[in-house]
Amino acid sequence: MINDNPAGRALLRDKLIDGLRRAERTLFTRPAPKSARAQMKFLRTREGTSKSLAERLGVSRKTVDRYLSGATKKPQKRLQAALAQEIEAEWQPQVKAQARQRAAASAGLVISTTAYFGFGSEGSDAGRMRDIQVAVSPSHAAAILAARDTGATDSELHDLVAEAIADAYFRVEGGGRAGLKVRI
Repeated sequence: MINDNPAGRALLRDKLIDGLRRAERTLFTRPAPKSARAQMKFLRTREGTSKSLAERLGVSRKTVDRYLSGATKKPQKRLQAALAQEIEAEWQPQVKAQARQRAAASAGLVISTTAYFGFGSEGSDAGRMRDIQVAVSPSHAAAILAARDTGATDSELHDLVAEAIADAYFRVEGGGRAGLKVRI
């Protein structure tokens, strides 16, 4: 799984982060607010004042107040994206923390990917695209989640995921292809 193109690496990082976010969303005990007004109300309870929320979203205080009062209902795309991002960051932090702790302590993560790999030029092991889904160990899950939370670079995240896939898929229980290298 090789991608040396910077744009391709950024796309892979986005897919990785999006996959982790989707996994977190499945654990939510309640759905996140959908309407702009409900999202603004929720974020204002977290932020405290309309002014500080407006600064966080990059809009005026009057804009925030119009959504809170219900005078404005449909946000522009930039504001809609900012609301979605902020809701994602703030929604049910304890549920997210428990899921991360569970993944790092006992459950691990399941990684699904499509990759090009193979071992020879002919036969059934010839290189080709394959869909793989592997359950990685809690120690790998903890490293991946910690790296994501501390703002790891694309290369660092890819290396951690590649190592987790290599251990789970190719080096099962310490055996298998011990010298095999996997790159994303």
